[in-house]
Amino acid sequence: MGRLLVDIVGVGAGLCSMASFVPQIIKIVREKEAEGVSLRMYVVTVSGFFLWIAYGALMGSWPVWASNAVNLALAATILALKLRYGPGAHRSGG
Repeated sequence: MGRLLVDIVGVGAGLCSMASFVPQIIKIVREKEAEGVSLRMYVVTVSGFFLWIAYGALMGSWPVWASNAVNLALAATILALKLRYGPGAHRSGG
């Protein structure tokens, strides 16, 4: 039961982290504007998720590497949207 409890807590933590990115993605997509998103913060966040994935894999902890792989995809999406819709981004009129 000990390892199962650890995995349940890890999955719960991962789900909370994943859910935290979704409202930001929805907001940027709806408004087509990302001026308030910090480019530096998301570059560091994406880098951190790469390291968490490596750590989870090295530790043999699937909740750590799997949840951080999803978080990496979500944070990278926000980073891409920032580059597309942030200040100075080249958008076609529409």
